[in-house]
Amino acid sequence: MSHYYQLEGPSGAPVVVLSNSLGTTFEMWQPQMAALLANFRVLRYDTHGHGRTAKHDKTSLPQLAEDVISVMDDAGVQQAHFCGISMGGLTGLWLARFAPERFLSITVANSAAKIGEQSGWLERARNVRLEGMSAIAKSAPSRWFTEDFVKHHGTQIEALCSSLAASDAEGYASCCEALAAADLRGEIDAISLPTLFIAGVHDPVTTVADSEFMQRQVSGSHLVTLKASHLSNIEDAHGFNTALLNFIQQDD
Repeated sequence: MSHYYQLEGPSGAPVVVLSNSLGTTFEMWQPQMAALLANFRVLRYDTHGHGRTAKHDKTSLPQLAEDVISVMDDAGVQQAHFCGISMGGLTGLWLARFAPERFLSITVANSAAKIGEQSGWLERARNVRLEGMSAIAKSAPSRWFTEDFVKHHGTQIEALCSSLAASDAEGYASCCEALAAADLRGEIDAISLPTLFIAGVHDPVTTVADSEFMQRQVSGSHLVTLKASHLSNIEDAHGFNTALLNFIQQDD
């Protein structure tokens, strides 16, 4: 099935693939674009069931990861740096473990080898199927950002929440089910690609401890913590961009 994606930037430059979090579209990466496009091509795509990408019959973490390979194949990208946040970060861990030949490095932001509890995800999937997306959209800011950021960035928050409220409940629910089943805690010690973990000090969803666990498992990996909550690429775009660019530029 085809995924909506955009490939931008100077031809011949190395490619960075960006993978969004649950309930967002590829537009969540706007705060990274100017910084990346100076030296890289950027491949952004809508995760399945999100934005302009339709939903598959069945979603699983391996399927979400295979989607990245399909998008790269379609865009003619043989190898790339990968950066994913939250669900996108977990997707990156799977790729680092099972498709390392396609990647130069992996950046895993605000994520975990197992995110949350299975029962919580299954309950969330049931709720959005029954009640739609509006309740999830209302409670999103407190999961995504610190109180202070919410207070001062109303317009930005509103746009993200409207996008979430308008997203496909079935696509969202099926990704919740994929997250419920996903657990790479026993796999990631086999990752040998250059790996960067980014954690938000105030993240209630995927904690600094989750990133510290992954960093201990993945030999030679790095960890950067930012003064941000769950969507650290938006809340501390400057810190995020600095960490990401320092990492992928030294790797090139």
